[in-house]
Amino acid sequence: MSVVCRNLKFLRKQKGWTQQEFADKLGIKRSLLGAYEEERAEPRTEVLELVSDMFRVSIDDLLRRDVGSQKDTFLEKRRQQKLGTTRQNIEFVPVKAAAGYLAGYNDDEFIEELNTFTLPMMGAGSYRAFEIAGDSMLPTPSGSVIVCHKVDGWEDIRNNEAYVVVTSREGIVYKRLLKSNRNKGKLTLVSDNPQFEPYSVGMDEVLELWQSDAVISKAAPQSRLSVNHLADMVSHLQDQVNMLKKKTRN
Repeated sequence: MSVVCRNLKFLRKQKGWTQQEFADKLGIKRSLLGAYEEERAEPRTEVLELVSDMFRVSIDDLLRRDVGSQKDTFLEKRRQQKLGTTRQNIEFVPVKAAAGYLAGYNDDEFIEELNTFTLPMMGAGSYRAFEIAGDSMLPTPSGSVIVCHKVDGWEDIRNNEAYVVVTSREGIVYKRLLKSNRNKGKLTLVSDNPQFEPYSVGMDEVLELWQSDAVISKAAPQSRLSVNHLADMVSHLQDQVNMLKKKTRN
């Protein structure tokens, strides 16, 4: 029984799922999944069938082999891709697929249907690229593609760096992030365009975080701003910075 229990725990961690998330996908209680992983109970056949379909691993392998140690398997290739030892892979999420992405971001079959590409300036590994819309991050224009790597959690977030943030409330947005000094559950999302006010979201609303590595945009004619327009932008930006300082103290 210990082999299948170790395999369940390995597969869950390979996906980055909590016990509750995995249990929900299997249609069982979290406490029962915990009993499986701690070798206090033996997984039922219907649970093994779900796991087999979900990870494309045979039931025989689940019961008899340590899938975490097998080489040249689908799971091993995914692990090596994360470590950057295999080829580069960039999955592309266009604006028109944004709504579907919110429902399928954690679905392997949906992700596999996305178009992929490579970039010569990027190293080996797994990336995701998001097409953005709107003027909130000007001078990065609407229609630009943001190539990113995934960030696991709060501790890996760097203040004032640009991220693609996938939230249950706002959908997919491209913003700079500021962490609250006093509240680890709160993020402030800031636009590069000072015409857009910052706003806050709770970490419980965040489905995924992707840190920007590269921006791909079309060449555009040079634009000229008037002195008055620049002065207004600077003044607005100063007001925005003062407001953010007050918020981070709270």
